[in-house]
Amino acid sequence: VAITAAMTSGTGLEEFARLYPERFFDVGICEQHAVTMAAAMAMAGLKPVVSIYSTFLQRAYDQIVHDVALQNLPVVFAVDRAGLVGDDGPTHHGVFDLAYLRHIPNLTIMAPANEPEFLDMLQTARVMNSPVAIRYPRGAGEGAEVAFPPETTPLGKAQILCSGRDVALVAIGRAVELSRAALQLLAEKGIKGELVNARFVKPLDQDLLCELSRRHQRIVTLEDHAVTGGFGSAVAEFFTEQGLNSDLMRIGIPDEFVEQGRIDILFELLNMDPESIVDRIMNRWPELTHPRYLELRKIGQN
Repeated sequence: VAITAAMTSGTGLEEFARLYPERFFDVGICEQHAVTMAAAMAMAGLKPVVSIYSTFLQRAYDQIVHDVALQNLPVVFAVDRAGLVGDDGPTHHGVFDLAYLRHIPNLTIMAPANEPEFLDMLQTARVMNSPVAIRYPRGAGEGAEVAFPPETTPLGKAQILCSGRDVALVAIGRAVELSRAALQLLAEKGIKGELVNARFVKPLDQDLLCELSRRHQRIVTLEDHAVTGGFGSAVAEFFTEQGLNSDLMRIGIPDEFVEQGRIDILFELLNMDPESIVDRIMNRWPELTHPRYLELRKIGQN
């Protein structure tokens, strides 16, 4: 069952509504009702998917907590337009959802890096018997090949995309591709980085984070979300609780409202484009390009 709140076209549900009108519900501009209705449907044995923009899901916060999470009901939140949205305007930037969702008990939070991963996460949410939020950005994906049928994603497990010994980049969602591009620029400077697609904000892959801390002194988290209270904050909290000693840098949207504009320009203005990410890493750890460091690293490799 698909539910939305006057966002049929924007969430891409027009075709679903045409093919399955008896399974589609548009409640109008009333996000609170959409969530409460989903809770009731879940209690009746249905599997509702609530497809709502991140910024408008804020309106239904009380219903998420009391009607869904407190009852531990299997409602899936398809959190569309998570992160920067460009031309939709400053009111539509979905940059607070992780901060207001990740502390809610019983709720699992995922963030796909591409199209097939989104389908796998949707399949994972479908078979879970508890509430799930999947956050994803506006617009087309990266064009990754999609395989059918989708597979379930191991709960709370991140994915190592490439290895490197100088710095580790741990990213979620759209920030994975930003991080990949930044690592390519770092490689041109002789700096080899490891890239991790975290996939889950809650639960975190705690085993992998501990392993990364053992192998890396320099770790960077990257997210298309407010840096305050987001994915990087969750990682920082875990590092503090476990007494992990890696030097952690968080990259995300700063503590300010973001204006309207093209997404690539906004990332540049916020110092989140690949070039700016490299600059921030080099400013934080200037020893990475020190000749003596490079010489010692080369000796160690031999």
